[in-house]
Amino acid sequence: MTTTAPGRAGTGGAADELAAAVPRGRLALALLVSAQFVVMLDTSVVNVALPSVQRDLALGPAGASWVVNAYLLAFGGLLLVGGRAADVVGRRRAFVLGSAVFLTGTLAAAAASTAGLLVAARAVQGVGAALLSPAAMSLLLVMFPGVSRARAMSAWGAASTLGGASGVLLGGALTGALGWPWVFLVTVPVSASALLLAPRVLDAGAGVGGRRFDVLGAATVTGAVVALVHTALAVPEHGWLSWRTATGAGAAGLLLAVFAAVERAAADPLVPPDLVASWRLRAGTVLAVLGGAARASTFVLVALYLQQALLLAPGAAGLAMVPTSLTGFVVSVLVLPRVLRRIGPERTMVLGLVVLAGGQVWIAAAPSPAAYGSDVLPGLLLVATGVALSFTPTTMVIAHAVPAGRAGVASGLASAATQVGASLGVAAFAAVAAASAGDEAAVATADGFAAAFVAAALTATATALVGCAVVVAGRSPRVP
Repeated sequence: MTTTAPGRAGTGGAADELAAAVPRGRLALALLVSAQFVVMLDTSVVNVALPSVQRDLALGPAGASWVVNAYLLAFGGLLLVGGRAADVVGRRRAFVLGSAVFLTGTLAAAAASTAGLLVAARAVQGVGAALLSPAAMSLLLVMFPGVSRARAMSAWGAASTLGGASGVLLGGALTGALGWPWVFLVTVPVSASALLLAPRVLDAGAGVGGRRFDVLGAATVTGAVVALVHTALAVPEHGWLSWRTATGAGAAGLLLAVFAAVERAAADPLVPPDLVASWRLRAGTVLAVLGGAARASTFVLVALYLQQALLLAPGAAGLAMVPTSLTGFVVSVLVLPRVLRRIGPERTMVLGLVVLAGGQVWIAAAPSPAAYGSDVLPGLLLVATGVALSFTPTTMVIAHAVPAGRAGVASGLASAATQVGASLGVAAFAAVAAASAGDEAAVATADGFAAAFVAAALTATATALVGCAVVVAGRSPRVP
């Protein structure tokens, strides 16, 4: 780990005492990992609380969906911009700014008295998360080189998995016991701690002076990602052939073309030309998009499958996912660091994708009616293992393609590509599942879910083949 002492601003009281009592590296890792946990938690923690929010704020179905989508759109759309900002203004400064914006949005969401205020607050949370997540990842990549990086990235992956998976259980418990505002307030201590401790334990990571921020490039790529994610979110309701889907996809394509033209002409582009020319970076981005589609869609499909095919109640379906969350956490913490050190990130990623595909095929082959313990649970455990072994190494493939000074844009690119892939995968495979009923908005049948899991397995396999191409090219070093 680097030994550069961070700047220390003012007197911190309890924060200074904590920083002195706990080894700096351990405290820095805990701070960065907890930030990612909170960011991922807020992608799902509000879902279970939506009925209570609808009742208290008189929200219709469209308004309720925007409580979720406002966060996802702002987060996914601004990740690349947030990563670039970390490189330009400094990683620690971007981390603190992201924490402050996220905390502001969180408090506003908890205090919201109207639907408009809640949706706006969720968008502010998404903006903060888009600054916070790539800044935290880039700090982790820079502060934990060599052997320590495998352990640190494994903890990051565990936090991502646990944050997204625990949101449903935590959201239900808080809403039932204390009310829906507490699904937001529960993250306040973490965000406040980040503001207090970051100046004392994180490397400053000075920004690149004398450079202009590519405003036009940022606007066009953000618009393209937002249009793409919004289109994907609308597919399950409107279908692939609707005018809404066609319009959204066309707008995303047009904005991406404009972005490419703007970047060629920009004096200081958002994505530097030498990065665009990197074969490894392009391959890593493809891996992130395809892998995001195969991983995220599986958990959505499983949640629907448990309730619609196995006819489990929502509470029972949530409990049925607990072994998946625990397995993903254990594999990320105990198994992944060892595998990374032994075979490197590319081979680890390929191994994880193959295991993921195996789990998806197992669930697809389940009889109807299926028994959870013997027909479904083994597949779920394979899926959790595959996700844990492939998620973090994919990010490492992209990180290895850029120098340390551009860790921010690499982090933002990895996160944005994964988010776009996840949105597209959920839309595509949910549509495959529902098509079995003859209507894309209908409840899927067991055969429809089987087809969707097979499609997801094919995507995971295709991603593994791309990963094999990276391995064969022999351009990526092992983790020391």
